[in-house]
Amino acid sequence: MTLDNFNNDNLSRLLMSQGTELEELYRQAKQTKEQVVGNNVYYRGLIEYSNRCTKNCFYCGVRRGNKNVKRYTLTDDEVLEAALLAHRNNFGSLVLQSGERNDKIFVEKIAFLLSQIRNATHGELHVTLSLGEQTAETLKLWRRNGAHRYLLRIETSNRELYQKMHPNDSLHSFDKRLDALKLLQYCDYQTGTGVMIGLPFQTISHLADDLLFIRNHNIDMVGMGPYIEHEETHLYKYRHLLLPADERFELSMKMVALLRIIMPDINIAATTAMQTLHPKGREKALTVGANVIMPNLTPLKYREGYQLYANKPNLHEETESHLANLKVSIESAGCKVAIGEWGDPLHYFNRQQNIKKE
Repeated sequence: MTLDNFNNDNLSRLLMSQGTELEELYRQAKQTKEQVVGNNVYYRGLIEYSNRCTKNCFYCGVRRGNKNVKRYTLTDDEVLEAALLAHRNNFGSLVLQSGERNDKIFVEKIAFLLSQIRNATHGELHVTLSLGEQTAETLKLWRRNGAHRYLLRIETSNRELYQKMHPNDSLHSFDKRLDALKLLQYCDYQTGTGVMIGLPFQTISHLADDLLFIRNHNIDMVGMGPYIEHEETHLYKYRHLLLPADERFELSMKMVALLRIIMPDINIAATTAMQTLHPKGREKALTVGANVIMPNLTPLKYREGYQLYANKPNLHEETESHLANLKVSIESAGCKVAIGEWGDPLHYFNRQQNIKKE
């Protein structure tokens, strides 16, 4: 089957594959990954900067309306210390993640932190931001101050399902989300998105459309994984509609594999949510197409405050011991850690070349 032949029907059928057909899918995804992007795994040191958020998404444990979360924001020194830890351990990149805010204090603080990280690490760390929807002015400011990539998850590409997952107001608009994603490419970010897999009310056809959405929007990097319920959210009351955890995990594996096949040159993260449902979840994702892992560098005392979903792993594991264990796990999956490499997605550069030709 050629890349052009993938449509909703074909992808839906492959998402339901079992037995030898599934084994062949995984084999082809692994082969595609090794041929196009190689066997390296790129680290993105994750700093969960703040759990303060202006949004109230129905699936998220740090939504604005959850009064049982202890809110926090890292100090400047704590952010820099985490960045220097990544630099000392030869990471190529950082991810600075936070609840969504658009106020001037937040925007200027992020710009300041970006310039501090760039100066402290001599520009040797590439920085990914995951800070929600922002204006072009803000995105350009952060880009000038040292941000290279931006992750803005669509969560689902189906408008009706998106509306079930969010309050019905202008702050949670599906169209604004789409526009924000396009704006990232306009502002010259390496652009990432992602979806939740196994949501209540979600169908196999929705997931097939998610894969096509990612391809059709020319996305450079993807972080996606199984939906995991959180008891302090609106969606928790629909937990009886969920697939069993092992089926959500397997469906996530199929999504990673198919995405690698239809978009061979992008970066795909082996997400923490996959590790939550399977102790070797991230390593298994590496064997079917993923090539990025995000070790958590957030200071231990804050990690319980950033539980977007329940049972998040590594809340109490020291970073140094976690990194040692992670390296062994990655090598056991037949991959190798890329030391000191940015690991920019090939797709970004291919996309830039195509823009120049037009």
